[in-house]
Amino acid sequence: MIRNIAKLTLLSSALAATGVMAEDTTLIIESWRNDDLTLWQEKIIPAFEAQHEGIKVNFTPSAPAEYNAALNSKLDAGSAGDLITCRPFDASLALFEAGHLVDLDDMEAMGNFSDVAKSAWQTDDGSASFCVPMASVIHGFIYNKDAFSEVGVEVPATEEEFFAALEKFKQDGNYIPMAMGTNDQWEAATMGYNNIGPNYWKGEEGRRALIAGEQKLTDDMWVAPYATLAKWGAYLGDGYEAQTYPDSQNLFTLGRAAIYPAGSWEISGFNAQAEFEMGVFKPPVQKAGDTCYISDHTDIGIGLNAASENAEAAKTFLAWVGSPEFASIFGNALPGFFPLSKTPVELDDPLAKDFISWRGECESTIRSTYQILSRGTPNLENDTWGASVAAIKGTSTPEELGAKLQEGLDSWYKP
Repeated sequence: MIRNIAKLTLLSSALAATGVMAEDTTLIIESWRNDDLTLWQEKIIPAFEAQHEGIKVNFTPSAPAEYNAALNSKLDAGSAGDLITCRPFDASLALFEAGHLVDLDDMEAMGNFSDVAKSAWQTDDGSASFCVPMASVIHGFIYNKDAFSEVGVEVPATEEEFFAALEKFKQDGNYIPMAMGTNDQWEAATMGYNNIGPNYWKGEEGRRALIAGEQKLTDDMWVAPYATLAKWGAYLGDGYEAQTYPDSQNLFTLGRAAIYPAGSWEISGFNAQAEFEMGVFKPPVQKAGDTCYISDHTDIGIGLNAASENAEAAKTFLAWVGSPEFASIFGNALPGFFPLSKTPVELDDPLAKDFISWRGECESTIRSTYQILSRGTPNLENDTWGASVAAIKGTSTPEELGAKLQEGLDSWYKP
């Protein structure tokens, strides 16, 4: 009996030494995308694990509004996961500068992305890239095709046509012309100002000029979008001032509103909830024949926690995230989040296909406040929220808003 136990002990030791009994490496992913939990559990993770025996992945998201604070607390405590989902630009740059994210430039997979795609997760001088780009989101307008047909409204291409469409719905009275509230503030800037604004400041040309100090927020191209937003209030329905973001989503998907100023991230939720056919249209240009500009905003990447004890396994996962296979799975499982890899992805969802088709028709840019200009106090991104709300409500003139924003920026930012 004793001899048999000894043999089993020796056998167990031998198996352990050869790795046969070694436990799988488990990677933990931190993310704010709690809506995507099922997608990761049912599609992304199984596809990776099927090809990488010995590596398990656990996706552990936080609530979006709590993510930054929760992640920072975990990193400071040494309890954060191996892989960190990265917001674009300054929030992730701060993590890299604090030593929490690893420079990934030496990874072959980073060659699958353009400089523009990588720019959201690079140092200002481009010398280090610290997150693998995953996806961008595109801004525009989602509309109720049934409502347009019923009221006899044509899909607008110019601002004049856009406001004529809104007015026709208002006069008809059966639909709220456009579903957006100002209670939560960020929508007014994200789906308002930074949706229509690139057509005024000419996308990257204006954004880079603002960073360089060659343009100011008091210039016409930065003030004019507030004048346009000032016209929106008449078409947002009664009580829009107290209307929250979920309220607006519900008004549209229940068929009570004709148009929704949107980010492409709405597609999955709207497909599940709306019982009518939807379409999309680009931010209207000021006049026919103008070059169109779209906000094609680098939204999500993923990086390696510098304190991870599973760095090699984590890099294996990151290399797979940089592959065409991941791009195809992610782009189709989560329509409206558009892969950033150089390899084209064939999308199935019709709304997603329409959104991404604009890349071939318009010049792409990112949100104007996200790179460099919101690092100080007052924070330009947050101030743009308030300014956009004030424009819609008519509590300040566009000129007053531009002057206040530029004064705040001048107080800390020197180009």
